[in-house]
This record gives sequence, C-alpha cells and structure tokens, in this order.
Amino acid sequence: MNGNLLKAIIVKNGETLTILAEAMGIPLSALSQRISGRVDFRRNEIRFIKNRYHMTCQEVDEVFFTELVSA
Repeated sequence: MNGNLLKAIIVKNGETLTILAEAMGIPLSALSQRISGRVDFRRNEIRFIKNRYHMTCQEVDEVFFTELVSA
C-alpha cells in the first residue's frame, strides 16, 4: 500500500480524506487505517476509488499492490 501516492491522487482531485471517507460510507478512522496499511482495502473499496479518481490500472497497482514478492 502506497498511502502517500493515494493521498496525492485525492488532493490532485480537489478532495480530502474526509470527503473520500464520507463518499465511501466509512469513518475517517477506518480510511486512515487502510491508508496506513494496518487494514487492507476491500476489493469493492479499491474499485470505488479507482472509478472516483479515474485511475489507470497502473496507478491502481502502484497504490494498492506495492509489496514485492520474492522468488
């Protein structure tokens, strides 16, 4: 999870974490836990954010799937 990149996308779109949390129907504290990586985003939440901010597949990967897998 790249929380800083997600925050940058939110700000770039003229919104705040509070606005996003309200739009998602979750408390701000729940969104903060997800952004910090303490709690995983649900698939439907990722889809919601992708659609709201018109994110490309590459941006979604960079934000939500940053863990490297070793061989």
